[in-house]
Amino acid sequence: MAAEEAGAVRRAPACLCVLCGLPAAGKSTLARKVLSTAAQHGWRAGVVPYDDLIPEDAFQTRVVEDGVKLQEMHTEWKLHRQAVLRCIEQFLEKPQVLTELPSSCQIDRAAWEQCIRALLQPEALDRSQAEREPLLFLLDDNFYYPSMRYEVYQLARKYSLGFCQVYLECNLESCISRNQSRSEPIPTEVILEMVKRLEPPNPQKNPWETNSISLNTKDNLSKCDIQRVMELISSALSNPLIPHVDNTEQTEADRLKCATSVVHQADQACRRLISEAMKTARENQVPPEHMRSLAAQLNESKAAFLHNLRRQMLQGASFTQEEDIDVERVVKRAVDIFDHERKGILLRIINENK
Repeated sequence: MAAEEAGAVRRAPACLCVLCGLPAAGKSTLARKVLSTAAQHGWRAGVVPYDDLIPEDAFQTRVVEDGVKLQEMHTEWKLHRQAVLRCIEQFLEKPQVLTELPSSCQIDRAAWEQCIRALLQPEALDRSQAEREPLLFLLDDNFYYPSMRYEVYQLARKYSLGFCQVYLECNLESCISRNQSRSEPIPTEVILEMVKRLEPPNPQKNPWETNSISLNTKDNLSKCDIQRVMELISSALSNPLIPHVDNTEQTEADRLKCATSVVHQADQACRRLISEAMKTARENQVPPEHMRSLAAQLNESKAAFLHNLRRQMLQGASFTQEEDIDVERVVKRAVDIFDHERKGILLRIINENK
């Protein structure tokens, strides 16, 4: 069904609200409080918990032959995230369907059914009345890259929905402490790695992120915090996006696409250089414990290099299409910088063992 037809069938205003921040920053707690308040407003609201919907093995880390864990996640997780958005889109088109998911769907079916059950029409209301009640999706995930959040924005724009973001700002120490008190904590290394990657909403750089607020969640959420969130969502419901792409938004989309392409190719090139460095070290009979140190230093250097490269790409000169810049040339010049640092690390390790 076309977006326009879907909008004609669904008469109720609807909103996609992104909750983003570090693990244990308080996103799930905020979601529960917003759900309770939304019910008091007579809204139909549900949480989309990415951690429950996406299989745990999609986030497993890789291990190199020397046994050093890399903090780079499998690319499969991107496919799972896209599957979540496809399921939301299907519900927008067919809001009465509970279990009709494609056989190839890559999310947890039981978790999805629990997610949307609260969004189905209450039995106490007749259908015509229920369909006029506002509809709210709370997307609960880290959303540490703007490109992740932009995909949600695009979906909201396609169906003329409201769109808003709540960034939960919490210091690292508090997040680690809260995480450790959980029954199933995630590795602290994952949080430390995410701190390096996290890019909070920035309306000055990304005009599409204008409808965003930040909450300091070091302490407990206050009534004022919840009121701010509800006012943000109410404003989004009253001002749905128009399914139109202006030049600014298209430029930003192209920039994100190009940055992703450059970083991906640079990542592959850096992996090959690291593999060559490890081979050279073995040929020079570097001891196992120093091999592990070499691998750790090289991978840490690569992670910092790729993070800085991505920032530079997003903040660089404007362009309208990926083809407007020579991606291969940009990658080569960037990787040359990493290669210089790689050679320095390798030479230092070899000299220490002579």
